[in-house]
Amino acid sequence: MTHTDDEVAGLVLAAGGGRRLGGRPKALLTHRGRPLVEHAVGVLRAAGCARVHVVLGARADEVRRRARLEGCVLVDNADWEQGMGSSLRAGLDSLADSGARAVLVSLVDQPGIGAVAAARVRAAFRDETSLVSAAYDGVRGHPVLFGAAHWAGIAASAGGDRGARGYLKEHAARIVLIECADVAQPYDIDTEADLAHLE
Repeated sequence: MTHTDDEVAGLVLAAGGGRRLGGRPKALLTHRGRPLVEHAVGVLRAAGCARVHVVLGARADEVRRRARLEGCVLVDNADWEQGMGSSLRAGLDSLADSGARAVLVSLVDQPGIGAVAAARVRAAFRDETSLVSAAYDGVRGHPVLFGAAHWAGIAASAGGDRGARGYLKEHAARIVLIECADVAQPYDIDTEADLAHLE
């Protein structure tokens, strides 16, 4: 079965303020000479997502100025301080009339997860009911793919820093896990020590 490039949209959650990084927004951290958000968008594009939405929050104007995000749909989350749940809701809302049948969601602060892992998860898309997640030694991680049939339920349950965790726990039996430990490392850039992972 072949799927067109725009059936699965990409969504980068990049609104966080980097509280544990002294208030440095993760989107603006430098990785391979460019802002981290630019790298995250590139990963989703390389994985086959022609349409990429990016949720911005902390210092959004500066992110717009410094990062090359041409062709992306930029979504402002005024409630970004409430946590990842609000960003996920804003991102899903921005996709409502896009015609996308599923969305591949990644976090801006996981540069160890590249296009190979993202493409594997995207390739498991079947239809609007698809629920797919990367796994690392059997443990669910990112990126995750949500068929459009799940968007309303995820948005309704997303709150605080939980994102889709509650919804995925409820629907665990339906999630297709795609092992990616052989091609990616799922670390987060959360603390000063984690900055060592950036290149």
